[in-house]
Amino acid sequence: MNWRSICLAAGIASLVGGMVTFSYGGESWLGWTLTIFGATASILGLVPDQLLTIFKIPELRKKIFITLIFLAVYRIGYYVPLPMIDQVKMAEKMADAQRGALGQVLGFVSLFSGGNLSNACIFSLGIMPYISASIIVQLLSSGVVPSLEKLRKEGESGRKKLNEITRYLTVPICIIQAVMVVQTVMKPDMGQDGGMGLAPAGYDSGFELWWFGFTAVITLTAGTVLLMWLGEQIDEYGIGNGISLIIMAGIVARIPDATNSLLIDSTTGKLKESVFTLGGSGADISFEKLIVLAFLFVTVVVGVIAMTKAQRRIPTQSAKHVRGRRVYGGTRQFLPMKVNAAGVMPVIFASTLLILPWFLFNAIYSLSDSSLGWAGTLSTMFQNHRGWLYNFMYVIMIYVFTYFWVAITFNPKEIADNLKDHGSFIPGYRPGKKTADYLERVLMRVTFVGAAFLAIIAIIPNVISSELEIPPQVASFYGGTGLLIVISVALDLVQKINSHLVMRNYPGLTDET
Repeated sequence: MNWRSICLAAGIASLVGGMVTFSYGGESWLGWTLTIFGATASILGLVPDQLLTIFKIPELRKKIFITLIFLAVYRIGYYVPLPMIDQVKMAEKMADAQRGALGQVLGFVSLFSGGNLSNACIFSLGIMPYISASIIVQLLSSGVVPSLEKLRKEGESGRKKLNEITRYLTVPICIIQAVMVVQTVMKPDMGQDGGMGLAPAGYDSGFELWWFGFTAVITLTAGTVLLMWLGEQIDEYGIGNGISLIIMAGIVARIPDATNSLLIDSTTGKLKESVFTLGGSGADISFEKLIVLAFLFVTVVVGVIAMTKAQRRIPTQSAKHVRGRRVYGGTRQFLPMKVNAAGVMPVIFASTLLILPWFLFNAIYSLSDSSLGWAGTLSTMFQNHRGWLYNFMYVIMIYVFTYFWVAITFNPKEIADNLKDHGSFIPGYRPGKKTADYLERVLMRVTFVGAAFLAIIAIIPNVISSELEIPPQVASFYGGTGLLIVISVALDLVQKINSHLVMRNYPGLTDET
């Protein structure tokens, strides 16, 4: 019996032990330990040889371990709370808020930023301020500010300067967001115009409130700057994109909580009895629901991978140059145009913007002393993410922001000029304006398909949560922003690992043996 068989047998035994522990109400930590160990051992027993090859290369092995260490530091800081916040009251307030629009907003921001706004930890803001600064700098360098556009075209030196500007811009953005969060959390609870009143007794008024509020702002800012530094260290010494890996780690870390809410009875600590029955009703998770969820998850993941990697390849031809007895050029190449060129940004923008109608109509309804019924109705409809109005507006906004984002990141005229400068052309189209018009026409058609894909992926969690009556935090793993981010980062990580393997004449992770 080889080591693979031993690992597989130990993994299956541990998984069975974890299921037994959950079924009979054993210790939760023991059940999760056995389950995680069993899953890891089973994967080692079934893993292909290509995956084990990455640990045979010293440089690649070092990069992976460094990346894991930095991600571990991030997860440790995730559980370090702000000392001046009453954590017990914070948990109660956030548990109540989860049922309203505020909880959905906080959950979305936490999901994308890699932070935890519901826990008041030192990394509560996550990496969101840095992402906001990056988006602002990218927008300004896309023709809005000529000096930044010039830096963007200067190559590596310009990119380093833009990164430096992004880091400087992160700090004031972080301070502004930290002030808003701390003010909401620590301000005394005085009704609609008050805060949460989570400052400890003796520090909820006067100088102490201001001093500890100032300390909290500095702590949150320092936490985000530390996350930014960790991401840059992963970029330099680890493998993969550091910022993206931090966000991915925050999303994947929610899997145990989501699984626990789906399968475990919170009152008894045992596996729900409905899991072993057929035809469960209501919010009970029955056996056929588990089968349907597993099938949907595999289908959605395969579809997202296919659409993320899908390209529209435009053929290009380089001109021939005769020098002496040799002929240069004349080769046929392809200009790849991604179907999902906008990535996850349109979903983020659309989700964020759809928060505003709820705030607006809710404020109108409150200021009118509940006399304007139409404002209350619209507020409720925009708060209900399962309703037809919200999903319809969601799709429309995704289309709008997809075309907007592609328009500022993909310049057909610039690409046509680059092709012309390098002596290349698209067969059947003259270099210059004709080529730019053709590229723009193809881009509009491809973007329509990409926007449809993003719209379907974005509303899948709402549909699954509504039709199968499962918790939204579980449905979020079947589509939406989180799934797109995880799959995009995973594909990028596999590509970087493949480049190291191929460079040393090893087969890639996705190559057939």
